[in-house]
Parts: sequence; C-alpha cells; structure tokens
Amino acid sequence: MEAAENANVAAPLIKRLDLSKGDKFDTMLQGVLDVASLPDPLGKITFANRLDDGLELYRVTCPIGVLLVIFESRPEVIANITALAIKSGNAVILKGGKESFHSFAAISGLIREALEGTEIPPGAVQLIESRQEVSELLKQDKYIDLVVPRGSNELVRSIKSNTKIPVLGHADGLCSVYVHHDADIDMAARIVVDSKTNYVAACNAAENLLLQRSALQSHLPALATALIDAGVSLKVTPEISESLKQAGVEGTASATIGSAEEKDFETEYLSLTIAVAAVEGVEEAIKHINSHSSKHTDSIVTASKEIADKFLNGVDSSGVFWNASTRFSDGFRYGFGTEVGISTSKIHARGPVGLEGLTCYQYQLRGTGQVAADYVGAGGKKEFKHENINI
Repeated sequence: MEAAENANVAAPLIKRLDLSKGDKFDTMLQGVLDVASLPDPLGKITFANRLDDGLELYRVTCPIGVLLVIFESRPEVIANITALAIKSGNAVILKGGKESFHSFAAISGLIREALEGTEIPPGAVQLIESRQEVSELLKQDKYIDLVVPRGSNELVRSIKSNTKIPVLGHADGLCSVYVHHDADIDMAARIVVDSKTNYVAACNAAENLLLQRSALQSHLPALATALIDAGVSLKVTPEISESLKQAGVEGTASATIGSAEEKDFETEYLSLTIAVAAVEGVEEAIKHINSHSSKHTDSIVTASKEIADKFLNGVDSSGVFWNASTRFSDGFRYGFGTEVGISTSKIHARGPVGLEGLTCYQYQLRGTGQVAADYVGAGGKKEFKHENINI
C-alpha cells in the first residue's frame, strides 16, 4: 500500500490493493474454506455406456494439468486461484499485477509453507514476477495446458496472439443495465445504484445505463438523482441531457453531468462514472449491448416475463440477469466457493470459472479382452449393444 501511494497509483487501483477495506480479507478466507468444503470435482463419471458384455465405457473428470494464470493487482486473487487449482488437482503458475507483488509474495510464501505438510509438492504453486518470464512460458505449449488471462481486452488479445496454448479469456467487464418502461422505479434505482457503486473497481460493475425511450419522463429523473446522490457522474447523450434539463435534474461538483461520445459506451470506467442512453425498446437494447459490451454480464429491469425472456435469450453475454444487480456475477455468490475469473469465451467454460471449469475429462474403456476386429466396422460381425449404464 505504501509503495502504491508513493508511486501515485490511481485511486481505483489503490482500492483494489487494500485487503483491509470492508470484508475483503474475511471474504478471501471464507472463499478458501468454501472451496475446501465443495465436493471433489475429480473422478466423477458423467457418461457410462455398455458397448458389449464385459466392455464398458466411462467418461471421467480429471485435472487439466498445468495452469498459467495472469491476473490484475488484487491480492485476494492469489488465494482464490490457488484454492481452486489445488482442489481441482492442477498445478498453477501465477503472475499478478506488479503493484501487488509484495502482497502476492507474502501470501504465496504462506501457501508454499502450508503445502510442505501435505502430499502436494510445494512446486505445484509458483509465483513469477516479470513479463519476460510470461513471454517464455507462453512458448511452453508442451508443458502448460491452459492460460487464463484476467484483464483488458488488449491483454487477452496479446496473449492469444503470442501462444499456441489454449487460452480461457477473461476480458473487460463492460456491463449494462437496461430499464424497461414497466419497471418498478424504486427497484430499478436500487439495482442501478448497486450495480454501479457496490464496488466500482470490480469487473461486474455496471458501466452503461439504457432506458426505454417511453420511460424517460417517468423513470429517468429518479434514476439519475439516485446515481448523483451516490456520487456517480453521468455521461449522457443529447436526448438524455435534454430530458434531464426538462426534469430539472442537475449534477454536483463531485457527480457531474457531461456529454457522452460513442467511445464512452465501450469504456470500462472502474470509477464512479456511468454512460447513459435511451433506446426504443428491448430489441434495440439487445442490439446496443451486443454491439458494445465485452459479453460479461448485463441486466434488465422489467415487470414483464415476456420482455425479460426476450432479453435473457437475446443478449450474448456470459451472465444475463432479470431484476437483479450485475454484481451477482461472481463465483462466490454463485456458490462456487470462489473463481479463477469470469470467462467471456464460448468454449469449455463460460461465466464465473470455478472447480468445474478447471477440470476436463477422459474416456476410460474397461474390457475383458475384446478386440475391434471382432465387431462391425472393423471387419467383424458382432454388433455393439450401446446400453446406458445407470450412474
């Protein structure tokens, strides 16, 4: 913390570095305990089929192998990732943001010390410091099985273009809340304010607010006032600006109202700022989100199940919520214990990546001397039974 303050690190980042804020430290510890109490994810049979008498096929979960996780300057992340890696049977190489290296070194030292009293080799968890080490490790596709980069889209793209190792991308958290005209105003205000302010430096904090055009007169004044009262500055389109003027809503010295540009709807602020625009309806909201978001988490506030279902099925994000804050997009809140990150990829794992996302599977065939040549398709006459085995 002292090093960051002496280096004039930006306030949102200093907030991320501070484990003493709120319940961050206790939450970190609880996350480790929660992971420990989860069922063992390994050795689970997810498919079983009797090919023939005495010849049975099983699909069984197993570790991925060696993980390389590159993450931001949040000290608690190292404990979260290590707990998940150990529980899922994976070795892990960790590279955190340089601003947190003192904390990372202290915590990883404790982890290695704890592992010395177990059957897990201390080298199963390793910490690296330099970018050069990352560059070298990205070439080791023979030894490293999965790279998990957490951070900006630029980081994820850079990693993908510089390695042959599979990459589970965790990019920007560019989250939106859309308020439909029939939304309860008090509910909408609570959800919007919580999504933006509960923890502004988190990747699941809302950066965009969209309102249905027919709700500007009824909903915008209350939502804007609630945000301004919470210290949030608004970047608004001309249409929103005019509506606020007509309603007599003004900013303050610390929570200003300014003009929004197109790029503002593609910016992860990680601060008390939100971009606000109007859309014609749910279809335009879906189009706007799919065009501007990072496919992380987006929420709709509406009283209509039909409208909500259209939004939930139309928005192409890893988390899509109805009448709930975007801040619920989190492995701990989902009951995963904790998470390696939130994946915006569409293969293997999506959304908060917990134990299940750090396992894969293998097929185990258990026979009694059978050979393929005896069966149809390989020269033989025997037919396969292909009977499901209850598991």
